[in-house]
Amino acid sequence: MSFTSVLIFFVAGAGLVFAALLMNRWLAPHNPNPIKDSTYECGEEPVGTPWIRFNTRFYVIALIFLVFDVEVLFLFPWAVNLKDLGLFAWIEMAVFIAILAVGLAYVWGKGDLEWVRPRGSSAGKISADRSNYDAEMKAKQKAENRKQKTEN
Repeated sequence: MSFTSVLIFFVAGAGLVFAALLMNRWLAPHNPNPIKDSTYECGEEPVGTPWIRFNTRFYVIALIFLVFDVEVLFLFPWAVNLKDLGLFAWIEMAVFIAILAVGLAYVWGKGDLEWVRPRGSSAGKISADRSNYDAEMKAKQKAENRKQKTEN
């Protein structure tokens, strides 16, 4: 079997991507200034450092959504061909859905689907670490303020 057509398609696709990037480089205006280079926060003035701890709950929810969303995609071809596939396919999909249900029950029971977790949840250590971090940062900031006042 000849893969010449696949190679031509790949080279043409890579060429189009390269051409689009090159045209962007040539045609796009480039006027750097401090306002454009600052962090964009929905029109608000940036406050503080951009290097802050971000709540991992957002990532966990996004990953759980992706897992279940992708798994649901497997249901569509199965549903379309269910009559042709027979009882074995139905049992196989029932096992698959049961595994998904166990995963959903696990994350639900762990509290990963809640935005606000109770103190005794699995994230207790993380929130305690965050509280310690916040307290340390406030103490450092107070020390810096005192130092600046004594210098003035």
